[in-house]
Amino acid sequence: MTPRIDLPRRLLAEALGTALLLAVVIGSGVMGERLAAGNVAIALLANSPATVGGLYVLIEVFGPVSGAHFNPAVSAAMAWRGELAARELAPYVLAQLAGAFAGAVLAHAMFGLPLLQVSARVRSGTGQWIAEAVATACLLLVILRAPAGRAAAMVAACIGAAYWFTASTSFANPAAAWGRMFSDTFAGIAPGSVPAFVMAQFAGAAI
Repeated sequence: MTPRIDLPRRLLAEALGTALLLAVVIGSGVMGERLAAGNVAIALLANSPATVGGLYVLIEVFGPVSGAHFNPAVSAAMAWRGELAARELAPYVLAQLAGAFAGAVLAHAMFGLPLLQVSARVRSGTGQWIAEAVATACLLLVILRAPAGRAAAMVAACIGAAYWFTASTSFANPAAAWGRMFSDTFAGIAPGSVPAFVMAQFAGAAI
């Protein structure tokens, strides 16, 4: 089970951790794109290590409080395994979704962009859907099989690698897809692309 900490504190940890994760992903994408002068490879090279470092730190900080899921697919898997109470799954997911939206707004505020946006970046196609299933399956495999005390580093490394070996750049997280829908930046995803990504992510988690 998750640590014996009261539910409101755990939900706050999930919301804050997810918000900071999305701020890292979106913010580093904006910075990378600005510095890369149109070179997408360089932008991704800036985006991926920032995500790796941010994710590692956030898991270490919030893991002892809420389990540091930051991801509805992870929370669903933990509930299915009995490591998260079933009645707490919906509150966890709602906290993650709220945090993801707040993180997008925070990233925009830091870079002087319009706070409320909707992405126009289409991400679609069989290859990207397969990639999301693979990335999410790999993520859950690492979370469930990581030796004690090593999950943070291994999860961060897994996501960092999947940025480059998957066609989708590894969202692997329905909350991330939701939050990035509200950012018309390098890391964004168009609303019409989100449902298929989320279905692929949950399929990967089930695998």
